[in-house]
Amino acid sequence: MKKIITPLLVLFLTLPLASLQAKTPKPVKLPWLTVTQTIEISAAPETVWGRIKDFNGLNTWHPAVAKSEILSGTDNQKNAVRLLTLQDGGTIKEKLVRYNNKGMSIKYTILEGVLPVTHYVSTIRVKPAKSGGSVVEWYGKFKRKSPLANPPAGEDDATATNTITSVYKAGLENLKKLVEGD
Repeated sequence: MKKIITPLLVLFLTLPLASLQAKTPKPVKLPWLTVTQTIEISAAPETVWGRIKDFNGLNTWHPAVAKSEILSGTDNQKNAVRLLTLQDGGTIKEKLVRYNNKGMSIKYTILEGVLPVTHYVSTIRVKPAKSGGSVVEWYGKFKRKSPLANPPAGEDDATATNTITSVYKAGLENLKKLVEGD
């Protein structure tokens, strides 16, 4: 028995420690991802802005949002925090970074939520269109949720980008429908 144990002990002691530990995937430096969606609306910029200018009113025009409530701060004031409850029950907590009533823009960040993104910062703004109506631009910068080189399904760049694109597109299309009365 001693003849068997001694060579095993020697083998064990000579193996590098790293080969005995479970290999953990290493995080990688993630690139910033961006999404921009725009839509033209046949209404004056002031009319369109009047529909979206309330930081706590996303539920009044975005079809995915069932409820919005201010958790801290004051609506339309920097650092206000809102909690969005989605139609499926998921939640997203967001913080107002900048509110510009005159420039018709709102900039905010996601603090936590069900979307497959991190470091998310977004701006929605209304501008006059050359055609006489309005252009609403919604753009965001973010990173995917998984920091791994080979992220699990649903946490990759494509999923993050496609999700945010869908969120913006659905919101803008519904906004156009509501404002134009179609």
